[in-house]
Amino acid sequence: MAMSSATTTKMIGLALTVTGIGLAIWGYQLSDSVGSQLTQAVTGSDTDRVMTFYIAGAVSFVVGLYLFTKK
Repeated sequence: MAMSSATTTKMIGLALTVTGIGLAIWGYQLSDSVGSQLTQAVTGSDTDRVMTFYIAGAVSFVVGLYLFTKK
């Protein structure tokens, strides 16, 4: 039973790691949009939506990496 739980945890960790990378890439692509570039030119910072993707991607990646490497 414990082996099944460890395998499930590793699979969830791998899924979260991949999801985190995907969210970060999606955020990067959003930062190149016309609306985001206009906001950056006016305010000097990224839009809230882009920052949300970056933060969610980073958190998901770190938690997934922790779960994947945990014994």
